Amino acid sequence: MQTRSERPENGRNGLEGHDPRGLRDGVPGERRGSVRAGDPRVHGFVSASSREDSDTGTVSGGRRRASGGRHTDGSDVGAAGSECGVDRPYFDDDVPASGYRWWYLDGLSDDGRAGFTVIAFVGSVFSPYYARARRRGPADPEQHCAINVALYGPDRDHWAMTERGRRFVARTPHRFTVGPSSLSFEDDSIIVQVDEITVPWLRRLRGEIRLRAPVRFDRVWSLDSKDRHHWQPYAPAAEVEVDFLQPELSWRGSGYLDGNWGDEPLEDGFSRWHWSRAVVDGGARLSYDAVRRDGTQLNLGVHYGDNGTIERRAGADVVSLPTTGWRVERSVRSEKRASVKRTAEDTPFYARTMVAGRLDDRTVPMMQESLDLDRFASRWVQTLLPFRMPRRT
Repeated sequence: MQTRSERPENGRNGLEGHDPRGLRDGVPGERRGSVRAGDPRVHGFVSASSREDSDTGTVSGGRRRASGGRHTDGSDVGAAGSECGVDRPYFDDDVPASGYRWWYLDGLSDDGRAGFTVIAFVGSVFSPYYARARRRGPADPEQHCAINVALYGPDRDHWAMTERGRRFVARTPHRFTVGPSSLSFEDDSIIVQVDEITVPWLRRLRGEIRLRAPVRFDRVWSLDSKDRHHWQPYAPAAEVEVDFLQPELSWRGSGYLDGNWGDEPLEDGFSRWHWSRAVVDGGARLSYDAVRRDGTQLNLGVHYGDNGTIERRAGADVVSLPTTGWRVERSVRSEKRASVKRTAEDTPFYARTMVAGRLDDRTVPMMQESLDLDRFASRWVQTLLPFRMPRRT
């Protein structure tokens, strides 16, 4: 394993053989510009994970490593990793055959009327093309990359997720490019440059999202007993700026950044899960409830403090939300009650919901997701997915 100091500056993959400029138009009327050159450098970031920790178990160590490199005792919670410099995404981290890695950002506007999510995948876990490749044997995750962008506005929503293979992908420590769109890390910010075509209505989606995270964490949570699936909230409470030319919109608000990675397909590890995040006084509250494939359950509630502390907290009550139009079951951790403010995504196997919940005796906005991986793996769902997730070759 290479340590951070041993890593070449251009990362594991570099840019050779991954030039996105060769991408040809595959959608009528779509015109692509070239991707910005350059490799922004990182400086001045501070780890915040080790200031306070009262837990006594073990957890994956929060260090840079190839997936699957270390096995824990399977405890859901434990001592925070003490190594520094892993409190931010590195976009060139190794992903094993048939595995995955994604970086997730979301944001809610200050007035509560708009939101977004961005998920950047290496080995797109929801890709029907990747699932088909895995059925034939070990599959190359870099042949199945995508940057999913969803904008939720007061007037209209916009959704894009175009999958591309390694020919149109470039990964360095500080930048991840998929076709004409990219994520980069500069100073204390993630910058998302978006140039996509929405589906099912073919419209241009072009603009920038900037997530600023002055306080970040290097704590890594193992989500399963075999240490194959991991979750790291880098910035549970961040600031976001959204500035788009197409559609024309601009707003500011609160944001969130995390990462997930695994050494096997997601549906091999889990049957379903419910996740939520909320900004509360003094920090952010995160909840992760999952049913693992072996029948055991994960019930994880964590408070991330603005002062850099991490505290395991017993989750509030599980409050059931109305099922979606596709009959996906939803629930959230909330004190006594919670209400759906908006169903942002309603698919046969996945739902994303903006919720008004109760934490610390106060009403707080929450971003919530529910995932049914048994549904995802079914043949009828796999048949529907290409209409929402086109692949450019």
